[in-house]
Amino acid sequence: MALLLGYDVGSSSIKATLMDAQTGKVLASATSPEKELEIIAERPGWAEQHPHIWWENVISATGKIKTEAEFDSSDVKAIGISYQMHGLVVVDENRRVLRPAIIWCDSRAVQNGQQAARDIGREKCLERLLNLPGNFTASKLKWVMQNQPDIYSQIHKIMLPGDYIAMKMTDRIATTPSGLSEGIMWDFQQQGIAELVLDYYGISEDLIAEVVPTFSVQGQLTKAAADELGLKAGTVIAYRAGDQPNNALSINVLNPGEVAATAGTSGVVYGITDKPDFDSKSRVNTFVHVNYSPDEPRYGVLLCLNGTGILNSWLRRILGDNTGYDRMNELAAKAPVGCDGLVILPYGNGAERTLENKDIGASVYGLNFNTHNTSYLLRAAQEGIVFALNYGLEIMGGMDVQVRAVRAPNANMFLSPLFGKAFATVTQSVVELYNTDGSQGAARAAGIGAGIYKNVADAFVGLKPVKTVEPDEKLTPAYKQAYEKWENILKYELERNY
Repeated sequence: MALLLGYDVGSSSIKATLMDAQTGKVLASATSPEKELEIIAERPGWAEQHPHIWWENVISATGKIKTEAEFDSSDVKAIGISYQMHGLVVVDENRRVLRPAIIWCDSRAVQNGQQAARDIGREKCLERLLNLPGNFTASKLKWVMQNQPDIYSQIHKIMLPGDYIAMKMTDRIATTPSGLSEGIMWDFQQQGIAELVLDYYGISEDLIAEVVPTFSVQGQLTKAAADELGLKAGTVIAYRAGDQPNNALSINVLNPGEVAATAGTSGVVYGITDKPDFDSKSRVNTFVHVNYSPDEPRYGVLLCLNGTGILNSWLRRILGDNTGYDRMNELAAKAPVGCDGLVILPYGNGAERTLENKDIGASVYGLNFNTHNTSYLLRAAQEGIVFALNYGLEIMGGMDVQVRAVRAPNANMFLSPLFGKAFATVTQSVVELYNTDGSQGAARAAGIGAGIYKNVADAFVGLKPVKTVEPDEKLTPAYKQAYEKWENILKYELERNY
């Protein structure tokens, strides 16, 4: 029997899935912790997490898997890792973490990225990196160099969050071309480490981890790690990728013209192309996709909205944790399209790329104490998220990434019938929903990397859509009017603040 184990290391929780490689059947799944992981925010715009917390919850999630399903650990043939993108983990020569990880939604390095784009040259950055340096991993490392020189001087290697988990499992420090591209440290013309970024920032290439293929045997579980996890020493780690490329893989979005969407803590639309294209303002970003090769290039054009599920979870806390998401969705559906003028801009989770790395905060407009109640507020939040995603999709359209059909996990915000219908109607796309997630995708991908599957298509055995959502033409005029109002308010807010 061949079993596959996948982990999705997010900023909210760690998800683990045990899968039968032959059938694609999920034998067990677990999430840890039960409540969301803490994000440390010592200053506005900052966001950090302690990497050891990720590892502790990887151990916890694995323990839950072992409780849920009886299996022989020797049957686990490969492990795959998905992880929150754009983070920065720094360790010394003894593998000791030197400071909390600076995670994806941290905004502190925006100015570094802006200055780098001016000094290197916007055109040169876009031609070589397909992005501006922005608020990505390389710029965050420069911030550490400037503001914490004592820590910087001790750095042996830098890693992304998934690289750290793989290091804990294998004692090997490595990364991938896809990972380097998400940190804006990959030169698409040179097909290697972006020396122009490192040289400008004064970062030694020695700090960059060994580069390994995304699908490959990247190490084996050490005895120490195996003992902590309750697994077998020598089990191979055969895949690692950032959460959004991995989410696309999890629903078999691998080829040009295919589009994936997710709506968790952040909201993402991720379209595949074979052309190394870019947005002139770097409002959406182009990365190396998981199945990239020089002979068959595959790029992922990523639209990210930081303020997605986190807005919904914030509202839940305001309403009281006893109000579940299902009840919130029921209440939201009671309000009309457009919420009688109530508008929410969901930009309260740091600098937003679609707004050129501006941090305008979240806003509520048109609140009427006599008309609006909880239902209106909840619907305005869901509509605001959809509108913000559509705003980014219009940018992607300028890169000739056309969205007509979208695949998405049947999870998070897409569990709301209102949200799914609004997304399909506003974007005029057919949405296919799948019962899968990032940890399942990582498990399937591990089977590819370990050579368990004869070809990539075999890895998606058992994957079928569970629901299809089509645009509601009767609601299209109302949504169009509501979106125009929302967009005008966004433009006003951008002009007012900047």
